[in-house]
Amino acid sequence: MLEVNNIRNKRKEYIERLQKRGFEAESVFEEIIALDDQRKETQQASDALLQETNAIAKQIGELFASGKREEAEVLKSKPAALKEEIASLKEKMKSIEEGLIQKLYTVPNVPHASVPKGHDEKDNETIYEWGEMPKLYDGALPHWELAKKYNLIDFELGVKITGAGFPVYLGKGAIFQRALINFFLNEGIAAGFQEVIPPLVVNEASGYGTGQLPDKEGQMYYIPEDDLYLIPTAEVPITNLYRGEIVEEEKLPIKMCGYTPCFRREAGSYGKHVRGLNRLHQFDKVEIVTIEHPERSYATLEAMSAHVQSLLKKLELPYRVLRLCGGDTGFAAALTYDMEVYSAAQERWLETSSVSNFETFQAQRLKLRFKDKDNKKQLVHTLNGSALALPRILAALLENNQTPEGITIPKVLRPFTGFDMIE
Repeated sequence: MLEVNNIRNKRKEYIERLQKRGFEAESVFEEIIALDDQRKETQQASDALLQETNAIAKQIGELFASGKREEAEVLKSKPAALKEEIASLKEKMKSIEEGLIQKLYTVPNVPHASVPKGHDEKDNETIYEWGEMPKLYDGALPHWELAKKYNLIDFELGVKITGAGFPVYLGKGAIFQRALINFFLNEGIAAGFQEVIPPLVVNEASGYGTGQLPDKEGQMYYIPEDDLYLIPTAEVPITNLYRGEIVEEEKLPIKMCGYTPCFRREAGSYGKHVRGLNRLHQFDKVEIVTIEHPERSYATLEAMSAHVQSLLKKLELPYRVLRLCGGDTGFAAALTYDMEVYSAAQERWLETSSVSNFETFQAQRLKLRFKDKDNKKQLVHTLNGSALALPRILAALLENNQTPEGITIPKVLRPFTGFDMIE
């Protein structure tokens, strides 16, 4: 959520940068500033009445002390009337503040200056590529057919138990999946991230804190009886660990990683691009989260991007890094890098990670601050990234490493799998 003072002071800059997203902010900003003016005027009126009430109360006390009881009794009716006015103003203030917050919730984060203008993924910038494209033998299969051939994943069994988008991993497929999770967690810990096992359901305040609500409400699984949501990513519970906190400046950065299943009510679509593991309602992911000093957050974003890329290199997967355009950048992010791996059997790029800097957007919602050297409270910057999301990584590994004899396991995963090949 943007800060109202910044909307006032950087209004022209913010309007121009939000146009990169295709978001027309001018009229919304006018409404926000008008509501904030009403809030200030109401607060000033309430403060003036309170000051008047206190002055009359003091005067009444002085009259009683000097024996002027009748004059004091005449004045005693005034504070009660003033208190009614103050109560009315407080109700008005509450309504204005709620309206202001709801209006602020509709405004996405301001894109970083480096974010290219654009509408969708076609306008994203490729800023780096690594690795050689694998050459497969004649008759190579996409991962959903490999999964069936080697009895690794049963998509139909998942439909029977739950529905489409909930696969069942079997035998060496389950071991392969667990190996990836352990590898990603170990690499995160080695990079200085503290492992966290968070809850898989969150309350409404947590959803608002990281920006999933109200923007992505339709994509989350909701439990109405308990007013709780299944998490769409570990970013939500892990970042919310520090909601409402004032952290010590010397403890920044705070680096955390965690593995969770993730749940998303993705709108259904059909075709090869969403077959198999390409789009799921339940999937596994290891997430990295950093709470950082504003002066260092963009250096930290580059470091987090480098960490994700190191995982892809160790898995020997060809990949590219994209800087997302304004129209493709998530609602809460100021700058996002996407990492895509190349799937040889599908002959296309698959998104496997997004690493984002949210600047103060989440921190403002979370009321997450630190005290600087002058003992002044400042909002932190929050960042997160997939390190990594498993479905498309597993899909690419199965497809790119297939041979006529079987599927070769990457060397870095063999200590976790206990086997070198799926035959």
